[in-house]
Amino acid sequence: MAAIENAAPDMVDPAIFERLQQNIDDDAHVREELRDILQKLERQGMSLLYAITIILFCVWLGGGGKPQGSLPTIEEVGSTLKVPTNVKDRDTFHITTEEYLHALISLIEELARLAVNSVTLGDYQRPLQISKFVKDIHAGFQILNLKNDSLRRRSDSIKYSVKKIEDVVYDLSLRNLVPSPQESRME
Repeated sequence: MAAIENAAPDMVDPAIFERLQQNIDDDAHVREELRDILQKLERQGMSLLYAITIILFCVWLGGGGKPQGSLPTIEEVGSTLKVPTNVKDRDTFHITTEEYLHALISLIEELARLAVNSVTLGDYQRPLQISKFVKDIHAGFQILNLKNDSLRRRSDSIKYSVKKIEDVVYDLSLRNLVPSPQESRME
């Protein structure tokens, strides 16, 4: 019996757990490196998102040789940035449809702010233009079959921007600062 009790501690080699601990430490180091890489990529992605949003906003304001209120396509944005779009056959830096749509949502949020600021500056027609444009974009988003991810959640927020803009237009109409639909048809 004493021989069995003495043999039991020798059945599990402590080196196994030392190697396992080393693997855990190595994995933790690799996870930390991956986290750093992902953070850098996220920052680059946000920079690209901001650049796309700025291009969309500039074109909407009438820049880029397009009429005011225009929406450039993803290909036109890519051409402006000299970056390919929706590349699927090779691994290269490009603008994805998802990035374009995120930037479009950011544009809508900025246009909602512009509608409010336009009124304070005495420009009562711009909120009407913004309202029509944003409603058209909102209708387009409703057609898309978005998965349940960050893009879907952000696209759900469009309705709040639409409401904010509608409130501005409603307030303008109550104060008779914009022509009523009947007056517009008579002109």
